[in-house]
Amino acid sequence: MFKVDQTPAQKRQALRKSLQSSQLLRFPGAFSPLVALLVEEIGFEGVYVSGAALSADLGLPDIGLTTLSEVAVRAEAISRVTNLPALVDIDTGFGEPANVARSVQRMEAAGVSGCHLEDQQFPKRCGHLDNKQLIPTAEMVRKIKAAVNAKTDENFLVIARTDAHAVEGFEAAIERARRYVDAGAEMIFPEALASEQEFAAFREGVNVPLLANMTEFGKSPLLTTEQLSNLGYNAVIYPVTSLRLAMRAIEDGFRTLAAEGTQQSIVDGMQTRQRLYELLSYEAYARIDQDLFNFKL
Repeated sequence: MFKVDQTPAQKRQALRKSLQSSQLLRFPGAFSPLVALLVEEIGFEGVYVSGAALSADLGLPDIGLTTLSEVAVRAEAISRVTNLPALVDIDTGFGEPANVARSVQRMEAAGVSGCHLEDQQFPKRCGHLDNKQLIPTAEMVRKIKAAVNAKTDENFLVIARTDAHAVEGFEAAIERARRYVDAGAEMIFPEALASEQEFAAFREGVNVPLLANMTEFGKSPLLTTEQLSNLGYNAVIYPVTSLRLAMRAIEDGFRTLAAEGTQQSIVDGMQTRQRLYELLSYEAYARIDQDLFNFKL
């Protein structure tokens, strides 16, 4: 809160400028504002609000059960604590073109810098699971046009995700991506590419910024930032990394607590109170109290 001096408009402008460079922009997923603070402190270029991580955090599978309000509230909470641009996953847009238009305006109001919309049917599936179903290309084109026409800030980034590779084949995914670009999509997110060669071929086939998804336990190889940069990709997301790290540590810790009856043996592996307060800028809040209550009765 006290470290943020960039407005949503300034964050969007900065993202636009960064996309014109040859730098690969890294967007680790943050499932909470506290995680977003750490993303910025460590030096990444952006923060990502993952639909999969958010639904999991709500105790739901990633099949499109979250609502526009749930996603928007979490996106706003995350974006407001950091100077970094935030990208948010809006799944299939929460409905038809009119719903997509409303979703984009709600995300703009939440302060994020862009969102991605996918071409799956509802109920959607995780992009790295089998048996996905797609909406017709023409229907996705209408959704993209609705998204582009709805935004009020020209720098708000509309990203089209295609899941066509696993359903219709690689060439069909390229063709869909080109149609989406013609409809106004400013970046393409090709989901579940299966090899470095496919990442390279997709780059050759589509002439707009590309977003790579380096999610764990999926169909895509975990390419390095150097590899992705050499391939010509503009941005990369690590959508569920933080949640997986956290949940593994929590599960291991709770099992130790249940077995030993105390957390004494795992305290050294915890974030300290001092480190948490440092991340939260605790002293900045304390100074407000000192400045306000500086009188004597």
